[in-house]
Amino acid sequence: MEDTPLIVHGCHCTWCQRQTGTAFATNALIEADRVTITKGQIENTLIETPGGSGQRIARCPNCKVAVWSEYLVMTSGLTDLIYFIRVGTLDTPESLPPDVHIYTSTKLQWVRLPPGALAVQEYYETDETWSSENLKRRDALRETIERLKR
Repeated sequence: MEDTPLIVHGCHCTWCQRQTGTAFATNALIEADRVTITKGQIENTLIETPGGSGQRIARCPNCKVAVWSEYLVMTSGLTDLIYFIRVGTLDTPESLPPDVHIYTSTKLQWVRLPPGALAVQEYYETDETWSSENLKRRDALRETIERLKR
């Protein structure tokens, strides 16, 4: 990642639990043009999502570990705009703890969140949660999506 993420989610939805095979997924959201593959390749797999928009998962072709996902509902089906980087695949995952825990309504009961952690039952209001700088980056992404859709 060539920049700081827009936000880091600790996602406790049952879909992430199933996809990762663990209690929750930790995803760093970042613009795709701020990510560089430094070695190796990725292979993309499109899977269905509960909402029907689809999720494209970038995996290592050798070990099949998911490196990032793209939730196509966020980009009107366009790809390579925003990646949800799997924090556990980074060299220093400890440097990116969740900024917010989402879908805690389905959080496993034995998972304990840190005292004072921002946590919401479902999803949060982006305008109230993201920094003003990252909201500007989001707005630039929205402009790109609108331009590409034309």
